[in-house]
Amino acid sequence: MSRPAILCILLNFRTPAMTLRAAEAALADLHGLGGELVIVDNASGDGSYEMLAEQVAARGWGDGGLVRVVASPVNGGFGAGNNIGLKMKLSNGRAPDYYYILNSDAFPDEGATATLLGHLETHPHAGIACSHIRGEDNLVHTTAFRFPSIAGEFVGAARLGFIERIMPEAPVPMPQPETTMQVDWSAGASMMLRRTMLKQIGTFDETFFLYFEETDLCLRAARAGWSCWYVPDSRVVHIGSVSTGMKTKRRMPSYWYDSRRHYFIKNHGRAYAAAALFAHLLGGVLHRLRVGLAGRRPQDPNWFLRDLAAHAITPYRLSPEDRS
Repeated sequence: MSRPAILCILLNFRTPAMTLRAAEAALADLHGLGGELVIVDNASGDGSYEMLAEQVAARGWGDGGLVRVVASPVNGGFGAGNNIGLKMKLSNGRAPDYYYILNSDAFPDEGATATLLGHLETHPHAGIACSHIRGEDNLVHTTAFRFPSIAGEFVGAARLGFIERIMPEAPVPMPQPETTMQVDWSAGASMMLRRTMLKQIGTFDETFFLYFEETDLCLRAARAGWSCWYVPDSRVVHIGSVSTGMKTKRRMPSYWYDSRRHYFIKNHGRAYAAAALFAHLLGGVLHRLRVGLAGRRPQDPNWFLRDLAAHAITPYRLSPEDRS
């Protein structure tokens, strides 16, 4: 019986040096598993594709199809870029059994990939397995979540301890599990997907430019009977927000609001989406009243509630500038 085949996907956008570092870590962890790697340059337009192709050849990674570099003609976002890799086969023409999506600023510890593979191999109804994520400072990142809901929108926006105690299962972020357990969804920084699941439910919805695309994929998987698992023994270091620059932005980009709205309308309908919006706005107002009385600033980004309301009642207005 042949061993399961893995195709690792790295999506690059204007961070070629970081992507090569992630590729090196991924290849070291794929060694012995017989996996291959594809780097998708997401229309960086800054010479990234040429640099990546040159370095892959110079390092001998391209020998035997171990690593391939492909170029997307447009920057369609996280889901669209990864979908290019999810449509590819191995260099010998065989379809992979699993696709391993790894962020270009994420670096697996030894055995991280094999641990995800082992979980999916021993749990036939598991369609998705995700890693424990920590920063370079060794702090654990919150990457295990519940699906967004009306109650979750209110509790998360209000940030009031007594409300959280009344509705402990409502918040989207959940306490990070210390043992392997099923979760609603997890972040896509290190995510292994079963090909047979993708054949049934499809790949990422490319309407999402960035954010909510993995939430939507996991929800579609759950509705089709597939489970998502958080596997803390698979450990990955993730820098975070390198391509997007979100760490330095004080205002949420337009595509976050558009993705949020699309998620709720697509999966729950317009009435539910409106109720979720109202719940978030109400919770946000309560939060602002509380911190205002204490003389503190709200924890949300600048103009958050105003932008949230505005995007809910206006057409999508993403521009190429918003997406760069």
